[in-house]
Amino acid sequence: MGLAALGLVATPLIGCASRTAAPASASASAKPRAPRTAVPPQPTQLASIDRSVTSQSRSVITEMEPPPDIFDAQALDLEFWLKPRTLEVVRPASNEKAKLLYWKDGEVIDSAYQELCHLLRDVNGKKTAPIDPKLLETLWGTQAFVARYGIEQPLEILSGYRTAESNSRLREAGVPAARQSLHISGRAADIRVANLNAEVLGSLVRSFKQGGVGFYYRNGPRGGWIHADTGLQRVWKG
Repeated sequence: MGLAALGLVATPLIGCASRTAAPASASASAKPRAPRTAVPPQPTQLASIDRSVTSQSRSVITEMEPPPDIFDAQALDLEFWLKPRTLEVVRPASNEKAKLLYWKDGEVIDSAYQELCHLLRDVNGKKTAPIDPKLLETLWGTQAFVARYGIEQPLEILSGYRTAESNSRLREAGVPAARQSLHISGRAADIRVANLNAEVLGSLVRSFKQGGVGFYYRNGPRGGWIHADTGLQRVWKG
């Protein structure tokens, strides 16, 4: 089940200038609630990794069965959301990488949060802004979930926060960027995971039901990317 189904509510935006830790989620002791659906969820069998793949070739796995919209308790349990959260990211545009423990015992670790704000900054505009903690929950949940199936890769952050000027320049250059993009308010990121195709990654992000998901398919060895945001729930292909 997604974050909302577990009763985990994201905190208000944490200012990047803040030096005090704040909780990333509420109701940490809440019990999972039954999903509201007319059709009972079927047992999740996300790990449809080819049984013939040997341990030596796991590093080149490129296909996984997309997860269902609602995970069952066998796939995501309450303990998953209570364990410490370490987010590993790389930023190709600036050749930066980091592996940060940013949440533990129900609280955000402020120094790590500040560094994540910096890593998700507008590289072109050279400006940093607060990043919605709810977005970090989605990024961490995505990375931690696929790690259960042997895909332990950092999240590539292709775009995080953008200034309005940077967003306008992208539009003028023909890059798909909404006029009122949530990147401008630190509520969106364009991401990619090595060895995981865009369709599977997007299906997983969508299943968290935390905001919008854009599928951007591209030819080439790196494939496409996924836009994830904390706005209204919606899906599109670009």
